[in-house]
Amino acid sequence: MTDLPENAVEIRDLSKVYKAQGRRPEMHALSGLNLDVPRGSFFGLLGPNGAGKSTLINIMAGLVLKSSGNVRIWGHDITDHTRAAKRAIGVVPQELNIDPYFSPREALEVQAGLYGVPKSERRTDEILEAVGLMDKSDAYARTLSGGMRRRLLVAKALVHTPPVLVLDEPTAGVDVELRRQLWTYVRKLNAEGVTVLLTTHYLEEAEELCDRIAIINHGKLIACDETKNLMGKLDSKRVIVMLTEDLTAVPESLCQFQVELKNERELEFTYQPSQMKSSDIISAIQDAGLKFAELTTQEPELEDIFVQLTSQTKEDAA
Repeated sequence: MTDLPENAVEIRDLSKVYKAQGRRPEMHALSGLNLDVPRGSFFGLLGPNGAGKSTLINIMAGLVLKSSGNVRIWGHDITDHTRAAKRAIGVVPQELNIDPYFSPREALEVQAGLYGVPKSERRTDEILEAVGLMDKSDAYARTLSGGMRRRLLVAKALVHTPPVLVLDEPTAGVDVELRRQLWTYVRKLNAEGVTVLLTTHYLEEAEELCDRIAIINHGKLIACDETKNLMGKLDSKRVIVMLTEDLTAVPESLCQFQVELKNERELEFTYQPSQMKSSDIISAIQDAGLKFAELTTQEPELEDIFVQLTSQTKEDAA
């Protein structure tokens, strides 16, 4: 039995240059990108619009030709072993590209046929059931709601049982209930060993779902780490204090801190854990003669790190 690869996806020195056309100048979508997606991980790929995420996914899927570099999917080089690499990956695109005259069942059967899945090994009913489309299995795809069409795209990506599943903005514009159902199923797949690569603009999704996150900007990797480590890189916390009496201004003794009076009874402190402790703030509040009814602390959010890192790369580029 062939040994499983350590990394589900390996990218080395990957570059993509779109040549100048007419008035459009030459564009470097990816520049010397290096990235590993560990086997079995739930991996987040983040970046602002135009960062190069879609170009990267399209290269992995064989829809866009790379300019230079190497990409291996499940140990298969996408250039030297194209067919094996394509069989190892299932891609759920952003666009709702479905045939309106096929039913979900027909769409999955056609997709399975394109991948050479023998009829005896097809899991059409199992997949339809899993994505909640069994009751619509024989309806025309054009009659499905937007959320159901999104589920159909996920189902199509799974017909050949790929070990790597790529979700490109899968919950963009869909309702909360569909998101919940989709993530329940994808988490189940991940628990069974499927490597999931997710791109999303919903940073709270990435923070909750992904065990590892990479951030790219201007075609370059600017951060890649376990989610918990990435969160710890932002040396900032907030303490929110609800007072028992009204204030008209921040007491002078508290002005040594970065503090804001949010309303008559709410003070918000921002501090660096590497420089002080929250207990220092509490002691200062008590020394100022203030009494508080409630105190909460807030950890940094992924969005804070994302904004910080992408703004740094803008400054570097300038």
